[in-house]
Amino acid sequence: MLDGIISTFTSINWEVIFQLLSVALIVIAGPAVIFVLAFRNGNL
Repeated sequence: MLDGIISTFTSINWEVIFQLLSVALIVIAGPAVIFVLAFRNGNL
């Protein structure tokens, strides 16, 4: 049981997950900046 869980975690490609997470944060940051600009009436 525990061996199966451990082998699942070791077989996950963490580098790909971190790369996708980084891309997701960058994609979300663009609209977030636009939303903050609109919320503050274009005044940063």
